[in-house]
Amino acid sequence: MTETTVAEVMAELAALEDPKMRAVNERHGDDHGVNLTKLRALAKRLKTQQELARALWGTGDTAARLVAILICRPKSFECNELDAMLREARVPKVHDWLVSYVVKKSPHAEALRLAWFADPDPVVASAGWALTTDRVAKKPEGLDLAGLLDTIEAQMKDAPDRLQWAMNHCLAQIGIDHAEHRARAIEIGERLQVLKDYPTPPGCTSPFAPSWITEIVRRQHAK
Repeated sequence: MTETTVAEVMAELAALEDPKMRAVNERHGDDHGVNLTKLRALAKRLKTQQELARALWGTGDTAARLVAILICRPKSFECNELDAMLREARVPKVHDWLVSYVVKKSPHAEALRLAWFADPDPVVASAGWALTTDRVAKKPEGLDLAGLLDTIEAQMKDAPDRLQWAMNHCLAQIGIDHAEHRARAIEIGERLQVLKDYPTPPGCTSPFAPSWITEIVRRQHAK
């Protein structure tokens, strides 16, 4: 049953493949050409199917893995299974969705956060930082926020792109959510100048931490 279903899903994804979409995605490091709205619609139709999700993940195909993430049962994965999946997930969109939609909902999220945070592989470490940012926002108790700022101050400037992006998000989140650390977070951002010149469309918030912090805090106070 699963084998046929995998074949059916793969055939449907192949039919949704759009060369123009692939060209756009490949500029961001994502090797698939499926419109994400259509991919989500396919996943919605399939509903939750854990074994199918595992089989689709096993194909190694990026679009299939995105569907797998949407139809899986996050709490059904073991800790070592999620660790292996994350280390395989080199495509940015697969990596981001796996962390956001699966790992954050897993009972193993904190254990994995601690395991990944200082991993020598910067892509794996970026997942640890993403989970840390989630905790900064939702459950900061027990986190050493000053220590996180120390690490960001020392390492963010020279970190590889994806790790730098994750550290920068953490810096902004600390500044947004924790008024007692806001001035230092802004000062670190100003001094390091990370993402200062990132092209930001009109109406969007810049990822440059001082601008990001200032804008979100302004909106919060305007409510």
